[in-house]
Amino acid sequence: MQDDVRPMFAANWKMHLGPEETASFVQRFADLHEVRQGARVVFFPPYLSVGAFLASSRSRPDLELGVQDVHQETAGAHTGAVSAPMAKQAGARWALAGHSERRREFGDDDVAVAAKVARIIDEGLRPVLCVGETLEEREAGELEVVLSRQIEAVLSSLAADRLPSLTYAYEPVWAIGTGRTASPDDAAQAHAVVRQEIRRCGGRTDAVILYGGSVKPGNIDALLAAPGVDGVLVGGASLDPESFAAICAGGV
Repeated sequence: MQDDVRPMFAANWKMHLGPEETASFVQRFADLHEVRQGARVVFFPPYLSVGAFLASSRSRPDLELGVQDVHQETAGAHTGAVSAPMAKQAGARWALAGHSERRREFGDDDVAVAAKVARIIDEGLRPVLCVGETLEEREAGELEVVLSRQIEAVLSSLAADRLPSLTYAYEPVWAIGTGRTASPDDAAQAHAVVRQEIRRCGGRTDAVILYGGSVKPGNIDALLAAPGVDGVLVGGASLDPESFAAICAGGV
């Protein structure tokens, strides 16, 4: 797509930073991070902090908003859930789907993830499809099998004209919040597999693919230099404005 931008720096705050903390974060981050041409910065705050993010980032349209999850239905009796139309009304441009914590803690299987991606696209939002293997799957030599299954489940359910909307995030589950990080070679290998599966399923071979898993200021340059890594999806290190600003300065 014309508005694909590399590198892309995405902050997934998970269940951290309420509205007051969000306002303070954005103010400090905006002071530290100047508008960077040729790069994209997207934040995925908790739902209750969406309004605070938008209010505090009014002067910085380069800081884009995403949501961490949407329900596969547009409305209904789904207590605690938020729909893609609601997310769009609130000002979101992006939405995550298939994050490993959603798969593990909330039971989002491949069918549910595919339905959510379709709904995200239907509402004019940009989906970030998260895929990745557990340590057990990796040690069993199932990297390609797992990534192939997760990608095919989504892409095979979409019409060809909707495939260009997808951005992907490879997140080795064993490296999320553990302090362990895939080496640049590991990341390059996995990203090559993701791109191969995208191609096999008819998707865009030049799609943006992010790496996620214990990304820090100290490893950002090496990760962005790895072949096929178009950006990063950052968890813990995105909760501190100084740390995330340093990450967003990487790869220059």
